[in-house]
Amino acid sequence: MQIWINEQRHDVPPDASLFGVRDQFRPQADVMIVNGFPETADLPLTENDRVVLIRRGETPSAEEFDALLTARHTPGVHERLKHACVGIAGAGGLGSPIAAALARSGIGKLVVADYDVVEPSNLNRQMYFIDQIGLPKVKALAATLARINPGVAVVTHIVRLTRDNIATLFAEVDVMVEALDDARAKAMLTETFMSHFPGKPLVAASGVAGAGSANTIVTRRTIGNLYLVGDGETAAAPGTGLMAPRVGVAAHHQANAVVQLLLGDVPV
Repeated sequence: MQIWINEQRHDVPPDASLFGVRDQFRPQADVMIVNGFPETADLPLTENDRVVLIRRGETPSAEEFDALLTARHTPGVHERLKHACVGIAGAGGLGSPIAAALARSGIGKLVVADYDVVEPSNLNRQMYFIDQIGLPKVKALAATLARINPGVAVVTHIVRLTRDNIATLFAEVDVMVEALDDARAKAMLTETFMSHFPGKPLVAASGVAGAGSANTIVTRRTIGNLYLVGDGETAAAPGTGLMAPRVGVAAHHQANAVVQLLLGDVPV
């Protein structure tokens, strides 16, 4: 029979077991994952099982990295995600953790646009570091994503988004993410993208500020292909700041909605 070992297809005996495969293909492995779930006991394998064998502390080869990064994914998911392209408008408190989550998920290509630079006030909630202060956000983010997953292609645009450039910058994306701060910019991005690409999903956010309950942040479908994340009410204002936990919850709602859409699910 045939099984997958670190994303390579191999012929094994019909009575093959996990320990037998480990001993044959990577005897030094001390982490064994079968069909997305870690195993410590021997078990029989079946046709088309996906086995990942890892040695703790060992840096994988470039050929192995793709398989090892996504070893805990549900089987079959990675093949669909690695061919996807996702656009992200804004690389701040929402956009930067969304990009990181999608890179860890194995998205093949990200197109990120933001005109701003990293400043100290960003570090309370955005995916940046002290040594990146002063750098364009998209360049700093691309460097961070390369450390997370060197296999993801990151296209960056240092530009202020307008009605005139959105269609060109994001023409190739399969799913669009709105991750902007300003309400007018959010509305402009949403209206412009949906008018140019009515058949493509857009995942936006509204109401993510403060330190209130994270359970009020939800994902819902509004009209057409527009999906909205947040509580719809709590905007940043004097006395209501932006905090990493709640902003991060919303960002990961958005990232999860993107993954669901790419897998053919409806995120509601």
